[in-house]
Amino acid sequence: MEVALHVQRPLSSSSNLKFKPFLGTFRYGRISLLTQFSSWPKVHLASGVSFRITASAADFSKRKPRKSSSARANGPPPKGFTPKAPVGTSTQKRDQRDNGDRKGSVSTTSSELAGTNKKLLEIKVDSDEEEEVEIYEGKNVEVERIDEIDPEVEYSSAQSKVSAVAPSKQDIENGRIGRVNEDEVGLEQKETTPEGDHENVADGITSERIGLKTGKSSYTVTDKRSEAEKRLAEESAIKLKLEIEANKRKEEIARLAEENFSSGNKLFVFPEKVKPDQDIELYFNRSLSPLNNESDILLMGAFNDWRWKSFTRRLIKTHLKGDWWSCQVHIPKEAYKMDFVFFNGQTVYDNNDKKDFCIPVEGGMDVFGFEDFLLEEKHKELERLAKEQAERERQAEEHRRIEAEKAAREADRAQARTETERLREMFQQYLKKAVTSAENVWYIKPSDFKGEDMVRLYYNRSSGPLAHAKEIWIHGGHNNWKDGLSIVERLVRSEVKDGDWWYVKVSVPKRALVLDWVFADGPPQNAVVYDNNRRQDFHAIVPKRISEELYWVEEEQQIYMKLQEERRLKEEAIRAKAEKTALMKAETKERTLKRFLLSQKHIVYTDPLDVQAGSTVTVFYNPANTVLSGKPEVWFRCSFNRWTHRLGPLPPQKLLPADNGSHLKTTVKVPLDAYMMDFVFSEKEDGGIFDNKNGMDYHIPVFGGVAKEPPMNIVHIAVEMAPIAKVGGLGDVVTSLSRAVQELNHHVDIILPKYNCLNLSNVKEFQFNRSYSWGGTEIKVWYGKVEGLSVYFLEPQNGFFGRGCIYGCNNDAERFGFFCHAALEFLLQSGFHPDIIHCHDWSSAPVAWLFKDHYVHYGLSKARVVFTIHNLEFGIHAIGKAMGYSDMATTVSSTYAKEVAGNPVIAPHLYKFHGILNGIDPDIWDPYNDKFIPIPYTSENVIEGKKAAKEALQKKLGLKKADLPLVGVITRLTHQKGIHLIKHSIWRTLERGGQVVLLGSAPDPRIQNDFVNLANQLHSSHHDRARLCLTYDEPLSHLIYAGADFILVPSIFEPCGLTQLTAMRYGSIPVVRNTGGLYDTVFDVDHDKERAEAQGLEPNGFCFDGADAAGVDYALNRAISAWYDGREWFYGLCKKVMEQDWSWNKPALDYMELYHAVRK
Repeated sequence: MEVALHVQRPLSSSSNLKFKPFLGTFRYGRISLLTQFSSWPKVHLASGVSFRITASAADFSKRKPRKSSSARANGPPPKGFTPKAPVGTSTQKRDQRDNGDRKGSVSTTSSELAGTNKKLLEIKVDSDEEEEVEIYEGKNVEVERIDEIDPEVEYSSAQSKVSAVAPSKQDIENGRIGRVNEDEVGLEQKETTPEGDHENVADGITSERIGLKTGKSSYTVTDKRSEAEKRLAEESAIKLKLEIEANKRKEEIARLAEENFSSGNKLFVFPEKVKPDQDIELYFNRSLSPLNNESDILLMGAFNDWRWKSFTRRLIKTHLKGDWWSCQVHIPKEAYKMDFVFFNGQTVYDNNDKKDFCIPVEGGMDVFGFEDFLLEEKHKELERLAKEQAERERQAEEHRRIEAEKAAREADRAQARTETERLREMFQQYLKKAVTSAENVWYIKPSDFKGEDMVRLYYNRSSGPLAHAKEIWIHGGHNNWKDGLSIVERLVRSEVKDGDWWYVKVSVPKRALVLDWVFADGPPQNAVVYDNNRRQDFHAIVPKRISEELYWVEEEQQIYMKLQEERRLKEEAIRAKAEKTALMKAETKERTLKRFLLSQKHIVYTDPLDVQAGSTVTVFYNPANTVLSGKPEVWFRCSFNRWTHRLGPLPPQKLLPADNGSHLKTTVKVPLDAYMMDFVFSEKEDGGIFDNKNGMDYHIPVFGGVAKEPPMNIVHIAVEMAPIAKVGGLGDVVTSLSRAVQELNHHVDIILPKYNCLNLSNVKEFQFNRSYSWGGTEIKVWYGKVEGLSVYFLEPQNGFFGRGCIYGCNNDAERFGFFCHAALEFLLQSGFHPDIIHCHDWSSAPVAWLFKDHYVHYGLSKARVVFTIHNLEFGIHAIGKAMGYSDMATTVSSTYAKEVAGNPVIAPHLYKFHGILNGIDPDIWDPYNDKFIPIPYTSENVIEGKKAAKEALQKKLGLKKADLPLVGVITRLTHQKGIHLIKHSIWRTLERGGQVVLLGSAPDPRIQNDFVNLANQLHSSHHDRARLCLTYDEPLSHLIYAGADFILVPSIFEPCGLTQLTAMRYGSIPVVRNTGGLYDTVFDVDHDKERAEAQGLEPNGFCFDGADAAGVDYALNRAISAWYDGREWFYGLCKKVMEQDWSWNKPALDYMELYHAVRK
């Protein structure tokens, strides 16, 4: 009989298993697995393996085939055991030939499976399915494996490689194929010898024969097993384990379904404990839901309070007990909770009585971890968006560059065309003067020449003024001297021609139309006598010259190329300068920020100094310099983002002793969304005495966070603004402070009266905005941009600001009071919602009380009022009233704040009174980009730049050009500015051999006349070393700042002072009196080293205390002596002061701290 057995194997092992042929019979016709196979595989997708088994009829007649007793499910038989369709191949021919060679032998192919001799063996394989083995009668047994894939059969991936199969009776009855002892089964491997058409196997797939030898009563198994067989064993074991686990899982789900159904629960999940990065099955009892009559059930959900990865799944009806529907959901690794509802895909929902369903996820992130994860994701997104934005900006810039280049080329082409036309017209007039020769004066041989020819030019010396010259030279060019002097040669006397003829060999330029020359008695540097054809020069036409049309086409192209090159070089220089300027500004800002962070190091600092989001930072605190000095304990209270962080304040931490002296320390984990670190200190865990930096709190910026500080809305109401309406320093402060704060990414607007004397040339986008009425007066509003700032100009139709001046009217208080009220009304009617309203000096002081009395409860309640005193000498009553009404008040330096603290209008409000230094505008006062000085310079070439500026200043003012110490004075000539000390300093400088330049005027005519007389006196006695310019001259002030070695500022009082700051910006050394802002910004090189270091600075000038001649002499003498005696040291000091930052970088940070404090 012949048995056709189809078993299965993995696709991946299709060519690894080989069997040698075996010629013999199966004892009892039984089939057995190798010892390592423990169960018959189930049906899965895999490639098919066919085995042909041939056995003698006598052997198989002893035993009838039978089926296993296990029940078989209805339906088609399992795939993988269906007989293959008949296929005629060379294998069939071989089998037929074998039948003829072997007496009584029957060899049946797969095509004979339908024959009458077929017997069926069914084998149960640890499952509800039955698998069949078909056995056929035959004489001999021959097993042949055919590696091929049956397109009609699906196979398992773990159940296919079998070398020989012989199930015993007991094995079959137990529903499995049992293991046979090694002494009962023998397996030999022998290669099949291809002969004849054995080589032609169906579908080209190699067949391998498997032979099983019979023994006396048992089979033996070879000890050596292939790696493939071991791998199959492992896979089979794994498969069995998975099957067991799957059965347990089914049983567990069935149990949970029954329990939850019995308990009336609406849903359950498997596994019961939900973990991250896991697939779960969600089961939903429809019968207990508002969806009990719906045929379509969907799950809509997300994770972590609906904040992460939303999804929708369709549920499938299960066969579990009860009306259970299920779907599979993957739990992401970031989840700590799954939130969901059920619905029918339309409008019917089950949302757990509006509370939604949720399932906790165990062992993963918590809420805070997820918040950090979201912040990291946001950070990545911001980085991606920043890169995309940068790329868009780059592309836009590239597009602008291309368009600009295109426009520039067109402009250059037009300019070249115009220039060519001009030259051509001139050339036509010039061409009329050109000839081929001048009789008895000059001629050229050969006469018929062209460009690049070598010709002889003959000259009759006796024909002109060179008749007695010992030497004759030609100074020549071509085409109306287009390229200047290009021919210089000495003539020699002609020996051929009679008379006084001289000649020179000349190479005619290639593009010459006309040759131009004069004769002289020597080369260009030494010639005295010329023959220039009576000042007409000599001109000779080139007979065989190139076409004029071609020449002018080429000329236009040359002019165009020259313009292009000039433009390229100019643009490169501008670009390089702009890049260097931006780099210097960035470096200065970085240094200033570091100085800002270190400015309170004697009390508090961090390690690292630059706090990064997501890092751990150590905070060091020295209570010895605070109100907590001597306290046994100090507690640290911290939060982030101006005390508004989502985590709230951190728990108080007790500070521990640090290694460095009296400092205490603690560590803080900085969240990823922090942009500011905020903290105070207390003596107890629950409070007590606090060190909160006088109500300002301690704040340290955090870098690299995913959150940015939200912009603040600030409005300045002022009556001055540089450069359009400037009288004094107030106008500079309004503009410069606003620009610096705007550069910190805040919104700044300015409201200003529309004077009829405004300098509108500095206003861009000037346009009418709107009009409104207040107090019975129509007020027109105009809008424009000044220095990049948004400015609203108010023009009341009552004529208050049409007087041709800013100050000086007899009703200034009434005018500015009306303006202040109109400005607040404008904010209200226009829908502005400022955070800060900043008013300045007496002129806009009414804003403070008008706001509190009329507007704080009517739409502007969000705003806080900040009032700045620039000079307490004017409008003291208005200043005092504003001090009472404002939320915070400032003045322009710390020392000036102390000096005026005792004033009756200030003293009651010291708790809210702060001194913040003014700064200078680094773009206006910039020696590297200053058009009023001869050489742009930085600290790197300060010596060269200042030397050139000094020489230019000396030349401009008619002073002696000499290397002398030069003292500059730039000031208003008033008693406040110390005019008696200025006069003394002029004479003292001259006594020391120096030079003096003064620029300024006096509002008081008597003082002005006094200085006019002094100027006349100095002009008579020291005209080459002293010059007084008694006027206002902006360009000259820049040249003095750059050219002077010292700038003198001997003020009696000075709230801030900008002169000394500007001087240092230009590398000039300040000589000042210790008062107000002068004391806060200038540190004496001999006495103030420690005071400077406390501010993160180095000494930068010469100072004195008294207000008399002895005091100013002390500082001035030391300064001039340093110039004479230590020039290298002095130049180093110039470089050092240039590198100090006296811009608005730090004051802007101080003002932002104050703005935030007033809103706290």
